Amino acid sequence: MTRTKAAAWAGGALYLLMVGLLVGAATRASGTVHAVGSLLAVSLLAGVVRRKPQLALAMALFGSTAVVAGTADSLHNGLAPSYQGQFLSFLAADLVLGFVVATRTRRASIVAVAASTAVQLPVIGLFAHGDSMTVNAVIAPLAMAAACMAGLLSRERREHAVALRSQEVDKAVTAERLRIARELHDMVAHSIGIIAIQAGVGSRVIQTQPEQAGEALRAIEATSRETLSGLRRTLVSLRQADRGATASEQPPLAPSPGLADVEQLAAATADAGVRVDVRRSGGERPLPADIDLSAYRIVQEALTNVVRHAGTGHCRVDIDYGDEELSVEVVDDGRGVAGNGAAHGFGIVGMRERAGLLHGRLSAGPRPEGGFRVAARLPLPGPVGVPVEAR
Repeated sequence: MTRTKAAAWAGGALYLLMVGLLVGAATRASGTVHAVGSLLAVSLLAGVVRRKPQLALAMALFGSTAVVAGTADSLHNGLAPSYQGQFLSFLAADLVLGFVVATRTRRASIVAVAASTAVQLPVIGLFAHGDSMTVNAVIAPLAMAAACMAGLLSRERREHAVALRSQEVDKAVTAERLRIARELHDMVAHSIGIIAIQAGVGSRVIQTQPEQAGEALRAIEATSRETLSGLRRTLVSLRQADRGATASEQPPLAPSPGLADVEQLAAATADAGVRVDVRRSGGERPLPADIDLSAYRIVQEALTNVVRHAGTGHCRVDIDYGDEELSVEVVDDGRGVAGNGAAHGFGIVGMRERAGLLHGRLSAGPRPEGGFRVAARLPLPGPVGVPVEAR
């Protein structure tokens, strides 16, 4: 960063030096040659323009004015032709003016346009004569107007692109929330089915087999507590989703997948050309359905990104069952950011939304040693018991 800053200021100093050389050589070339030289010299201000556009504009106006004033006497004495070409040097300042309008606030842009007008028009009036006065008095405002228009169009295009990107991210988040809502609906429906079956069993055997009836009641209690816990972790955030959105997919009829299905997912990924090593650590145990499903979806999306973008034939999935949180990590040795597609797609947006709804955290980015890493940390609730399936 310091080296880039030094290069920018060195370019500014070289620009002033070039302006001095152009003024010093006023008697040896025409005004057009000096104007073209001024236009080429303004490229030395590229670093200053990116850091301090207003300062770069002031330097460009100073340099252009110096070239016009420094060549005026020689042109007036007939030592060099092309009086009108002399004022082309102000095009360099107009280029910087367009950048200021494109990148700075409206107020700063108005100040920059006013400053350019206050410098250019008086200089033209002072140093132009005869037909040159009329031509340059028309060309200078037109050139400034063209630079400002190009800057405005560039700003509007950039702001429009940012707005579109924001809308796409919002749509991706909403779509992910709707998908989570459908999956949550399936889990709740499955739990209610278990409760209904166990309640039916208990009502039939409560008189003849009280132990089996008690077992059914305990299953109802465990299932109800787990379902309510999952609902509390999810529904508050899902209420923010767009209620007017409609789902384009039908809810799946098959049971929701979980981390127990990661090996099957790894096998399918291997068929696509990427070998997956699955490693499990910690006390492996049944998890709440919403956490189990979200962890599976995060692994699924991460492996999809590896297949599509990483350009590698191997990756690793680490699953750690901690006492207080579940850790899931997907690591590859592929192309990293350039190949992952995170900057253009919404897979990571969806993964981060899933982790956030469960009060977890997700990180995704390139590894220093190469490749890409996706890591999720999902907090685990206290034990609520394991539901007993109906026999």
